[in-house]
Amino acid sequence: MQARKKFGTIDEYIKTFPPDVQKILERLRHTIRKAVPEAEEVISYQMPAFKLKGNLVYFAAFKKHIGFFPTASGVAAFKKELSDYATSPGTVQFPLDKPIPYDLVTKIVLFRKKENLAKKK
Repeated sequence: MQARKKFGTIDEYIKTFPPDVQKILERLRHTIRKAVPEAEEVISYQMPAFKLKGNLVYFAAFKKHIGFFPTASGVAAFKKELSDYATSPGTVQFPLDKPIPYDLVTKIVLFRKKENLAKKK
């Protein structure tokens, strides 16, 4: 994680990383935005996040991986598809030296959208 800088926007966050990592973060952001265009982009816990009727997903760059945080239910629902990645309740680690599974990210984000919308009815 970067030094203790306070970020106001996702753009500010992304700009603090090397160009190759920025490219991955921007594509991840675009993937989430395309799946749920009505979600609000925010910085939460000093990480990029998307909200729609509550927290949807977060993501962040680390030294050797991209952390994707779709909550515990998002990880559990895709346990089989995520079996090639390090996971913990609520977290998936996508190694920087391997392709990011953007199609899977889309499926997880859409699952979280459906979950959040169902909760708030």
